[in-house]
Order: sequence, then C-alpha cells, then structure tokens
Amino acid sequence: MEVLTQLGTGVTDARSGFDVIVVGVGMMGSAAARHLVEMGSKVALIGPDEPSEKQCHQGVFASHYDQARITRRLDEDPVWSRFADAAIRRYPEIEHKGRQAFLTPVGAMMAGPESGVGSDFIAKTKQVAKDHAIPHVELRGEALAAHFPYLSFPTGVTALYELDGAGWINPRLHVRAEINAAVSGGAILHRSEALDIMEDARGVAVKCKDGTTWSGGKVIVACGAFSKAEGLLPDPLPMKVLARTVAFVEIGPEECRRLEGMPSIVYVAPDGSCEPYILPPVRYPDGKSYLKIGGDPEDIQIETHEELREWFRGSGNPSAGAFLAKQLLRLIPGLDVRTVTTGSCATSYSPTGMPFIYHQTDHIMALTAGNGAGAKCADELGRLGAHVASGNPLPEEYGEVSFSS
Repeated sequence: MEVLTQLGTGVTDARSGFDVIVVGVGMMGSAAARHLVEMGSKVALIGPDEPSEKQCHQGVFASHYDQARITRRLDEDPVWSRFADAAIRRYPEIEHKGRQAFLTPVGAMMAGPESGVGSDFIAKTKQVAKDHAIPHVELRGEALAAHFPYLSFPTGVTALYELDGAGWINPRLHVRAEINAAVSGGAILHRSEALDIMEDARGVAVKCKDGTTWSGGKVIVACGAFSKAEGLLPDPLPMKVLARTVAFVEIGPEECRRLEGMPSIVYVAPDGSCEPYILPPVRYPDGKSYLKIGGDPEDIQIETHEELREWFRGSGNPSAGAFLAKQLLRLIPGLDVRTVTTGSCATSYSPTGMPFIYHQTDHIMALTAGNGAGAKCADELGRLGAHVASGNPLPEEYGEVSFSS
C-alpha cells in the first residue's frame, strides 16, 4: 500500500512534509535532530518520555534514564577516541543552545596493568593518547597513591589521568539540552511511541501508538536496543543486545567529602578478574549520593523485544550487583557504605564494534549500536547520522570506517 494512500485524510499539514523524521528521543536521536535542524532540515522528533513507574510500564525504555555516564577522550580505540573528542568539544555549545548544563568535569582515569594479563588496555590507550595528543598525566606506585589516597590499586597498575573536559555527564540532561536546542531551531517534538514505518517511492509514514501518523521524505531509526523492534527497520540488524546490571552504592556526606574530586574510572584488574567502570559520588533525584559501578562478570544476551522490556522493568541481577559492590570495596577499602541497590540497563553491539549509521532503503536509515561507549560521544554520532540522512559524504576522518551491517 502506498504511503499517501495509507495516510488518508487523517494527516494534518502539521504532521506531514518533513524532510527527516527521527524516531527515538535518546542520546543519538536527539543529537541527530539538533544537527539536522542546524543544517536547514524540517524535522520531527518522535518518541515517548521516560515512564514514571518502570515496574508496570508496557512500552519501550531507554538506557539514558540515569544520572551519570563517564566522558573521556582516552580510549583503546582511535575511532571512538575521535568520536569522543568531537563531542566533548561541543559540550559547551550544546549546553548553551539547549539552556541546560550536563557536564561535571572531575576528570577520568584509565587504569590497568603495565605488563602481563590485561596490559593491552593501557598499551593501546597510551598509543591513542600519543597519536591524538590527548593531555593526561601518567601515574603509578607512590605517585598514584599520593594523588588519590582513597584508591587502592595492586602493584604494577598504571593510571592515565585525563582532566580537560573529562569526567561525567548527566545523560538525562544531555538529552534535554539536545531536544531544547532542536525545538528552538524549529523541530517538532511528538511524545509517542512509533509502532510502524511505511515506505513508498515518495517517502515514509510513521504510525504512532497514540494513533497519529507522520510523513516525510526520510526517517532515522535511533531507538537503541529497541531499534530491532518489528515494524521499524525493514532489514534485520545484526545487533547483539546484552542485559547489564549496575550497582548503586550509597554513601553519606562525610564519605562524599573524603572522595571529593574523585574522577570517573575505567579499570582492568591485573588478574583478569574484573573490568569495572566506576562513577564518583553523584547526587540522585532521591536526594542521596551514590557511587555507580558496572561491568558484569558475564554476558547475558537478550533475544526478544518482550525479554528486553521485562529486563528494563526489573532491577538487574542481584548476584552481579554483589560482585560489582565487592570490586568497588577492593578499590576503595574502608568505604562506609549505607546501602547497595541494583539497576537494569542494556547495551547494543555491532559485529564491527562501530555504530550503525547507514541507509537500509532510500528513505529509511539506522542510527544505533553504542557498543557500550556511545553516551559520551552521542552528539558526534548524531551529527554523522544527520550527514548521512542529508545525503552528505561522511567527514574525511571517518572515510575508512564501516558504519553499515
């Protein structure tokens, strides 16, 4: 059935004639919408708001429903480092245009063994730092202990400490800033879940859960792990979705003062027992302060849309949470812990380790797969999605990167 026939007479002018419809109001989708607007496109941004009660929510979820994500240029992979650098450079612009601050620049640390098991982590990161001229300080032994007396690393661990713009971002506020900027530039925000995307030779129509239908020349599907939902993309994505558990370790005001200035940390243990990431104390909406730690001891793959929704409705895996809390106490011995709770998250991985940013048809394209590293550089991934949707070539620095399936 042709799109225009399917639309019928129920579509008002306000819901038609868009150059690009972005489905998904998460970190990549909101960024793509902002960049498209700045490129002069007429844009609709479609997706539901965060549910007030996740335990009984029957719709889709997003992994950015959180208060803190690590941001850093230091990385094992030169391409992901480039993504991050481009995005971090634009943080002040996004905060200004979106009238919303979201960055806390406390610094970030990459720590791991200099030799033996796991030493590739530091070796590769040092090489990327050198090649990209990323300002950082290299610490080990007594110097590391003196700089961060509350941290306890095993002998042989080296830390690369980055300050300039690194630290953590509030992903909720990052998305809010991107949306604010996009809407201020003329984008239309519609808060409903997209159920079905229809296409003909002239364009696309997006049918929403609230009964509305939106039409335009092109659609970007940027729904994270939910991009694989039936009715959105015409071709299956070879994307692996993993269930992730995070542990929230509550501490009191005295411990917050002791850990003041603590950086975000990515750590590979010398014995290979764990590879956690740790966020410093962050104040959450309940008024309490938590350290957050992630890095599941095993991968659990989610196969179906319903399994994914059920996972998000829950609070993660308690045994994984206990494992993570134990790793945190090894790194910060003597930590005065009030409570430990867990939460659920999901990460999406492509076979290449790069995000999907490509056309599946003339009118439908995918923008997804953060590979566990997408939050900090979502603005750059959204910018690349906007370029591809507009028919522009990718920037020269990404010319040899494969963003397709």
